[in-house]
Amino acid sequence: MGDLTTIGFDADDTLWQNEQFFRMTEERFVALLGEHGEAAEISGRLLEAEKRNLGFYGFGIKGFVLSMVETAIEITRGQVSAAVIGEILAAGREMAAHPVETLPHVRETLEALSGDYRLVLITKGDLFDQERKLAQSGLGDFFHAVEIVSDKKAATYERIFARHGDGAGRAMMVGNSLKSDILPALEAGSWAVHVPHELTWVLEHAEEPVGHGRYRAIPHLGPLRGLVTQLAR
Repeated sequence: MGDLTTIGFDADDTLWQNEQFFRMTEERFVALLGEHGEAAEISGRLLEAEKRNLGFYGFGIKGFVLSMVETAIEITRGQVSAAVIGEILAAGREMAAHPVETLPHVRETLEALSGDYRLVLITKGDLFDQERKLAQSGLGDFFHAVEIVSDKKAATYERIFARHGDGAGRAMMVGNSLKSDILPALEAGSWAVHVPHELTWVLEHAEEPVGHGRYRAIPHLGPLRGLVTQLAR
């Protein structure tokens, strides 16, 4: 652990709130289509559309909005009104304009670690939206580099930590998603620290790698600096 030189951080629901805005918009969408089915059915159809569309639109607000439009067309059998489509588009614009809400202990943790380690922001999602959120967060100066990627696989971490650090073996990834932030980083040979969020998207769920020598979990970012110091001893 004394060889650790680089720490990667996820952004959405690790540094700032994100999923809660998707949940709020989904509730609004379900209400719009309430006369066409039960809430659970509409949400389920939306999730299926999101799964189908990940390969076309990727992660983020734009893909979510397009999936809502597609679901509305399917559920209404092509009879969805222009007014409802307008409401869906308006909801997407509101999501894209929502102020950034950083999570507890983020700023002081990044400030404390940035002097001793290269910090790299590694996030999925729409380029424009992620750049907007980073700029509004005021956290950009703490990062040595920013990588906005289409997906997170072991090869992604191998490439990024080789480019901005000394390889995956001397790096750590910190994030809320077991599927995207933890498991592929471990596969790449990095350390991985899970910081759970109460509203992690169902498609980001995975089995916790309990017992893995390079895996740790903390309740929030507050203990991260102490964890890094402890492991380095």
